[in-house]
Amino acid sequence: MALPESRLLDFDEIPVIEISRLHDNNGRKEVVRAIDRACRDIGFFYIVDHGFDMRLVSRLQRAASEFFSLPEAQKLELGLDPSMRGYLPIDYHSKITESFSGTSHQEGFWIGADAGTGSRHPLEQANRWPKRPRSLRRSMTDYLAAIENLAAVLGQGLADALGQAEDFYAIYFARPGSRLKLNHYPPQENPQRIDNIGVVPHSDSGAFTILWQDANGGLEIQSKNGEWVVAPPLEDSFVVNIGDILQYWSNGRYSSTQHRVINRYGVDRYSIPYFVNPGVDVTISALDGSDSFTPFSYADYQMSKWRGFFPVDGSSGGS
Repeated sequence: MALPESRLLDFDEIPVIEISRLHDNNGRKEVVRAIDRACRDIGFFYIVDHGFDMRLVSRLQRAASEFFSLPEAQKLELGLDPSMRGYLPIDYHSKITESFSGTSHQEGFWIGADAGTGSRHPLEQANRWPKRPRSLRRSMTDYLAAIENLAAVLGQGLADALGQAEDFYAIYFARPGSRLKLNHYPPQENPQRIDNIGVVPHSDSGAFTILWQDANGGLEIQSKNGEWVVAPPLEDSFVVNIGDILQYWSNGRYSSTQHRVINRYGVDRYSIPYFVNPGVDVTISALDGSDSFTPFSYADYQMSKWRGFFPVDGSSGGS
């Protein structure tokens, strides 16, 4: 029996927030309040009027399509390494919890801030690039630089919503463990089980994610009452969702919401998530000073999560 189709989300269920006013002292407080409400109520929101050059998206989508069209053997020469850089093969298996694992009908390509030969941590390494297409490296690094600028503006807005200092993002994300990923979802006709879809249900393990999705749709989020609803594409927007680290930092005030992808639409789907993560030397504790959980190393936490969710060096990483 096929999985039932999810309800299409009404846009008033996920706020659409114009973030240009984060640069305006007069409008900033109103935008911060809107961000705070969205993070408390659902953990997802759209951002528009963001100033991002959408031509960078078009360039990168074309390069991604060309890369994912290469023979599998060529792509596997860049198999995902322990620093989470390289090619993620299609139909990888993930262990989400002790009681739930699944196969994701998706392939991807990852990069991060390039530490070159001066790395100080296993997550701080050099990026790895395919020989073809030649346009991929330039397109991806240009996009990375631009999306990090957007992340800094949005990240400080989130910090403001939590009552933090105006240099919070600059301090905690000085050496970001962030990752940029290209996603390709081949069409999946008539999916039967929740453990074998585009991406199985999960929450993101970092601070927050800035996602561009193409016009085909497929992203679904779980509401507070447990219902799965489709988050439809909105032209020239990004979808932002809260990750586990912001849920910890906010001491549960913000929700790291479960989401999944099902490509039911008969065409290839592409998306570009930027996983915004703190520096590898950051210790995570509740920002309100409470002792509701034991402080922990962000890097250790992130590495453990990635090892369970993604195959590394040809292994099935926690499966």
